[in-house]
Amino acid sequence: MTITADASFEVLPFTRTCRHIWEDGDHVLIGVSPGNSYFSSERISSLSRWATTRFAQVDFVYADLHVDRMFAAFGYTVEHAEKRAAKEIKAVRRRILKGVEESGPPHAEIRVRALSEFQTNPVYQLLHRRVLHFLETDDVFRKGCEEMALHFVGSKLPEGESITDAQLQVCFDYMAAELPFFIDTPSILDVPSSVAAYHVKMPMTDVLFARGGGLRATRNQAYAVVRPEAAAAHSTAPTERTVDERRAA
Repeated sequence: MTITADASFEVLPFTRTCRHIWEDGDHVLIGVSPGNSYFSSERISSLSRWATTRFAQVDFVYADLHVDRMFAAFGYTVEHAEKRAAKEIKAVRRRILKGVEESGPPHAEIRVRALSEFQTNPVYQLLHRRVLHFLETDDVFRKGCEEMALHFVGSKLPEGESITDAQLQVCFDYMAAELPFFIDTPSILDVPSSVAAYHVKMPMTDVLFARGGGLRATRNQAYAVVRPEAAAAHSTAPTERTVDERRAA
């Protein structure tokens, strides 16, 4: 089922439960990756206006862990990778803060934090350990992580080459730092319920929200695709909408 929150964004909760959590409107988490051109300051501003009219609390969390290792794994020298990572992380924080500031008077609290700020959070630490454990012991979970890695870094590979074990491990470390927020944001941030919002359906969504066993998102954790109306109208991948709508029906 598609929910149109306003004239600018289309919302597709992944399951019926996700839709109910969306309707509760307690909290939304918007994850932002360095170097992702989708998250311009203008887009952040629009997302901020959209989110604060629908949710009591809003968190932007940007990735700043293992970014230098990602650059190094895909061809940069260690020194260049560190400089490039620092530049990208600084730039993404600046864009988020600018977008939030330019969004106008907020209707709800907006917080902007780096992923690294949660490394001392005991709940985050526990969830991170669980992610690493399931990566080692759960073939379905690991396969989902492999698909997710290829989804996001496949374009960085030279034509005809496959991802190496070293590159895959860096991708796993990068994802393992983010996945706790797709499993149990409410416990990490002490909110009643939460929606993780992203502009595409991630390969890990089925693993965390649809299967019956293994590592799963908690009952008060939701996932929703939140994408611009214009992009949705011209989407060349109608199967994404079909899958999401079927699971939310």
